[in-house]
Amino acid sequence: MFHKNIKLIIAGLIIATGVWQFTESNIGNGIFLLLLSAFPIFLYFKNEFILLAFLKLRKQDFEGAKKWLAYIKNPETALVRKQQGYFNYLHGIMLSQTNLNQSEKFFKKAIELGLSMDMDLAVAKLNLAGIAMSRRRKLEATNLLNEAKKLDKQNMLTDQIKMMKDQMKKI
Repeated sequence: MFHKNIKLIIAGLIIATGVWQFTESNIGNGIFLLLLSAFPIFLYFKNEFILLAFLKLRKQDFEGAKKWLAYIKNPETALVRKQQGYFNYLHGIMLSQTNLNQSEKFFKKAIELGLSMDMDLAVAKLNLAGIAMSRRRKLEATNLLNEAKKLDKQNMLTDQIKMMKDQMKKI
């Protein structure tokens, strides 16, 4: 894993080589190199290890996702701010099965760093509401559930939110 700016330097070098190929009348090579330069630029904004971890989580393979996330040694230098949010979000999801204390820290950090999709933010707040409810912090859980409901525009989490509100009435 290397620094995020190295990806931009590689893209710049590929673009410079493509422009040089245009000046040498090798139009096909120049076009290919310009198209190839899109790859490191894409990987600057969407980290490859986070993408692979999401694919593993889709298949419910938590160990595989942990393996891919373990390749990111220093997220502050290797990832853009939003990617750091998703790095913490993925760790929070994986730890929510076993360790609620660490899971809460990761979800709060993910919300602080920012997540680009409202659905991911809603899931993070829903998980934080569940953690707050398990610790008998009813007011915090209610606020987080209301925020999650506002963020859930596709109504994919309505059943979970409703179930948590029913459980909160018992507290």
